[in-house]
Amino acid sequence: MPRSLEEMMAQADDLADRFEAYEPEPGDRDTVSPLTQLRLAALKRAEAEREIAEAVATARRSDTSWKVIGAAVGTSGEAARQRYGRKRAS
Repeated sequence: MPRSLEEMMAQADDLADRFEAYEPEPGDRDTVSPLTQLRLAALKRAEAEREIAEAVATARRSDTSWKVIGAAVGTSGEAARQRYGRKRAS
């Protein structure tokens, strides 16, 4: 372990160089644990839900009907209103 500030800075520079030069191999994805994969998938889902909610709010501000919004998200207009209608009011 580095002890001095200079040693820590040199190690940080080395790690930064290694990070920038890293090129993932096709098999590297298989080294991710199942729990990490699950967490990443949940994060992606949350990000997608946030994007959908923002797009629904924008569509509603443009007077798009709930029926059309529901069709776009794969559900009925009423289901879309129940799911995303309250988020717009927040």
